[in-house]
Amino acid sequence: MTTETEATPTRDLESMDDIIIAENVDKWFGDFQALDNISMRIKEHEIVVVLGPSGSGKSTFIRCLNRLEEHDAGRIVIDGIEMNDDVRNLNAIRSEVGMVFQQFNLFPHLSVMNNITLGPRKVRRMPKLDADALAMQLLERVGIPEQAEKYPAQLSGGQQQRVAIARALAMQPKIMLFDEPTSALDPEMIKEVLDVMQELARSGMTMIVVTHEMGFAREVADRLIFFDEGSLVEEGTPQHFFENPQEDRTKLFLSQIL
Repeated sequence: MTTETEATPTRDLESMDDIIIAENVDKWFGDFQALDNISMRIKEHEIVVVLGPSGSGKSTFIRCLNRLEEHDAGRIVIDGIEMNDDVRNLNAIRSEVGMVFQQFNLFPHLSVMNNITLGPRKVRRMPKLDADALAMQLLERVGIPEQAEKYPAQLSGGQQQRVAIARALAMQPKIMLFDEPTSALDPEMIKEVLDVMQELARSGMTMIVVTHEMGFAREVADRLIFFDEGSLVEEGTPQHFFENPQEDRTKLFLSQIL
């Protein structure tokens, strides 16, 4: 799907610090190697789109970045904190990383407001009045303030995903991870979610997005990364990817989805 979007402002990424460092990361599920020696560095404020066929390891990789999956070898450092078995490090990393999933994972028994304010109140100990004010600001930002008192079942899929984005932003993260956030949506609802993500990108948020939305990737990404069979096959700017990919596997993938 392509969208007409306002271009993301050019950022001087060379002057930015690395906020995510992955070095020689491996991940196994039994005898299956899901990630094979993955190394990359992502700058603060950078927008990275991860592409690849189903089962290529792209979702596993971003799940390792907030320890939803535990990597088996290598090193991951998030905002200067190494991902290891120290609970303090893990809690510190998770407080800096928000994640939005394919499925919305909202609490069905809580209103939209309570879904958004639960984390700030319970984890960040934010007073209720402050949490409520923050939630309304975020609902305004994602374009659905009128849905504040409704429950998830009363919302469309696109509205639920925008609530999920607002909920992640309520924890005031430095990094946002998106795992195919539009794949469960009807086609007419995709644009409303991508518009919110594009606004977020323009605001300077560091983002890693697993998606097949090529219009979004072309318009918004600073860099595209292509995974296949657990390996990082190719990376480059959108211009490189769409006009001059180097690897045969990348060319085949793009020929099948463009």
